[in-house]
Amino acid sequence: MNFLDATRLARIDGPRFRADVPDGWQQGRGAYGGLVLAYLVRAIEQHEGAPEKPLRSLTAAIGGPLATGPAEVHVERLRAGSSVVTLAARIVQGGEVPAHAVAILGKTRNAEPPAVDLVAPVAPAWRTVSPIPGDAPGVPPFVRHFEMRPVSGVPFSGGEPAVMGWVRTREPVAVKDAALLAALIDVWGPAEFSRMQAPRPVATIAFSMQVICGAPAMKDDAPLLFRSRTLTRTDGYLVELRELWTEAGTLVALNEQTIAIIK
Repeated sequence: MNFLDATRLARIDGPRFRADVPDGWQQGRGAYGGLVLAYLVRAIEQHEGAPEKPLRSLTAAIGGPLATGPAEVHVERLRAGSSVVTLAARIVQGGEVPAHAVAILGKTRNAEPPAVDLVAPVAPAWRTVSPIPGDAPGVPPFVRHFEMRPVSGVPFSGGEPAVMGWVRTREPVAVKDAALLAALIDVWGPAEFSRMQAPRPVATIAFSMQVICGAPAMKDDAPLLFRSRTLTRTDGYLVELRELWTEAGTLVALNEQTIAIIK
């Protein structure tokens, strides 16, 4: 099942959508976080139906696992101005809310050229980097749907808590959108894995994504360059900063995650 089919929603009524969470996209007990976030983004954008107001910011909390099977996504418009709309969405499954989010959609305000103070990472061309086999030992099931080409950051090597690598869906995706960005920026494991000496269970509990140039900057089926680093580790929680860049060095999205070290 490709990414678009896996994240497809059916409208139940105005603010409610049905998702059928497929098998084979798990990370641990539930669907991997990128799939959960994609459902929230899709429901928000389909509810609003305003392509002239693309997603600018998504702030989400993932409180528990989303199991295989049916779930609902409920959307509420919190405020609508002439240029900016704020919406909330929550996933409901089995009487619980495993994830919810607040999104800001906004029109382009002016035609000024973008200014990015972050320095674009330098990496080998993606074609020269070998991908991780989707069926490698210890790899979560959802990874088989993505092509990951690691550049730096070896998990459980005791090295620097930083990761860089190319990423795209293993099957080509005809539609490049914000849901795909949310999924791609969540594919790689925490940068802190590089500092650890052995695997430890972790879970993202808070996720904030800022869409910079967004899906229009994505070309054909070229992968995006992912870069992440640990900002802090304290009291059993990590704060990590993630970035997605095009081959040409255009910043596509930024993401901050709070990650719990379960044990």
